[in-house]
Amino acid sequence: MAPSHHSAEFIRLRLKAGLSRPEAANLLGVAERTIARYESGESRPSPIAIKWIQEHIEKARKAENSSAFTFIDLFAGIGGLRLGFDAIGGKCVFTSEWDKYCQKTYRENFGSGHEIAGDIREYSANPSLIPKHDVLVAGFPCQPFSIAGVSKKNALGRPHGFLCDTQGTLFFDVAQIIAHHRPPVFILENVKNLQRHDKGTTFATILHVLREELGYEVHHQVVDSRPWVPQRRERIFIVGFRRPGKFNFGDLTVPATRPKLNSILEPHENVDPKYTLTEHLWNYLQAYKKKHAAKGNGFGYSLFGPNDVARTLSARYFKDGSEVLIAQPQKRPRRLTPRECARLMGFERNDGSEFSIPVSDTQAYRQFGNAVVVPAVKAVAQLMKPHILEAIKTPSARIRAAQPPLPFIESGLIFADG
Repeated sequence: MAPSHHSAEFIRLRLKAGLSRPEAANLLGVAERTIARYESGESRPSPIAIKWIQEHIEKARKAENSSAFTFIDLFAGIGGLRLGFDAIGGKCVFTSEWDKYCQKTYRENFGSGHEIAGDIREYSANPSLIPKHDVLVAGFPCQPFSIAGVSKKNALGRPHGFLCDTQGTLFFDVAQIIAHHRPPVFILENVKNLQRHDKGTTFATILHVLREELGYEVHHQVVDSRPWVPQRRERIFIVGFRRPGKFNFGDLTVPATRPKLNSILEPHENVDPKYTLTEHLWNYLQAYKKKHAAKGNGFGYSLFGPNDVARTLSARYFKDGSEVLIAQPQKRPRRLTPRECARLMGFERNDGSEFSIPVSDTQAYRQFGNAVVVPAVKAVAQLMKPHILEAIKTPSARIRAAQPPLPFIESGLIFADG
């Protein structure tokens, strides 16, 4: 059946609202097949369905107009960085995350203000597909850079710069987007080891690209999550400003208290027995630790009680839970539950409600193990807030930051001149 005027209008409204078909179905309380029938012309959407989508668009417009600034969320995972920048009045206008399970968790917790883009490389190749924004937020993965010496490249008549030095890495894609949009502010997050990767060469290249080639004032700091949650977890934050300012990581507000595991653990009697290790697995872990202890190695499981502080939760936690096992009276130890992992990472919605976990335990462990500690991110975002507002306080400043001056061209790509 050929699409009708009504179906074309419905499609137009759905896309304007930034809704996927499943999201539209969820908003209207109908099956996804019903949405498909609306759009094929097989069925006519009811006036109330049209009204609800129009109201959704209007709410999103008002929220954006009332927001202090706009930002994009790249390599978004399940939205840990977004929670921090939502909390200081930001409006997320674009999200990129390739993992379908992370997309499910993200959508469940942040709604359907816009569709979630998949592979970032499709957008870094054509950055104009990404909306203009005030702040670029990215928890990019660390990858090895293949870096040849500049003198050798010059001798061979080859260009140097981030196009060559970081080609094929995900940082390259971030740099492409920054080069195109020239956001007033960016924040990048990564593992602490980024500073030492490849004997410091990787980090030096990143800073060179951001400072020398893209022209930003750049600050970086390793932040430990320990003041906020009962877990030792260090991450590096790299903050950049298009124009020089007075930002200083030394002004970061850190809580004086140090929480213990009892602040995130369920009472033993409330925990499903399935999280207790099987006898076979517990015997294996004990034997493994004993074997390495005899060799003078510290490998093996770690056992914690309610007054302890956990090791770093990792994405491999789903395998055996050995890095953070919880002691139980007169029982074998147990894994953390996914809900306890959420608490250990500080994940809750900004309205104070529980963070939704709509995926399997295996996927949840991977997601929280790969995530940031939300209260630490919120502290960094709060530190950045006045500097973000200063960077975008006048329309002319926003235009200058978004539109680069006369460009120069390097290897077929356009970059701003300083």
